Amino acid sequence: MKVVYLLVALLALTSTVVSAYDPSPLQDFCVAAKEKDGVGSNVTQVFVDQLPGLNTLGIALARIDFAPKGLNAPHTHPRGTEILIVLEGTLYVGFVTSNQDGNRLFTKVLNKGDVFVFPIGLIHFQLNVGYGNAVAIAGLSSQNPGAITIANALFKANPPISSEVLTKAFQVDKSIIDYLQKQSWYDNNN
Repeated sequence: MKVVYLLVALLALTSTVVSAYDPSPLQDFCVAAKEKDGVGSNVTQVFVDQLPGLNTLGIALARIDFAPKGLNAPHTHPRGTEILIVLEGTLYVGFVTSNQDGNRLFTKVLNKGDVFVFPIGLIHFQLNVGYGNAVAIAGLSSQNPGAITIANALFKANPPISSEVLTKAFQVDKSIIDYLQKQSWYDNNN
């Protein structure tokens, strides 16, 4: 009889199905920016790189401070959904859906206390449309959601993306691409 109980116990232990998920451990490069912010916003990230205690928790946080008319330029988080709450001011926010969905733009004007969700991987932005400063807090669904600012990725790549590629992609004259690649593209992420 003890053998039967032992077999049942072993069967119960070996047939248990456990499922767990942890976001990709990929890390983006983190380089301190010493240049003055030119877009009127400052993002203070609290990702796993800044707070190692977030490791394996699947969450991160960011505070975004906006000057009047300040912009958190179009960007994406390839590994995390973002939920944004406005603490102060008025923000015009939006995201663009994928190619398969026709690249539809969804926007909303948010006031103090309003919340908006940006789906994982979609390009999105926030613009201060109020008369004073604005502050928002973003919660992200990964300890390392990544942040890719679109203009920086295209025009500040190191080494630069071929102007032939960008000229064809944007269907503009090469002189426009050359001009854009020579500009100082600011990184507002700290």
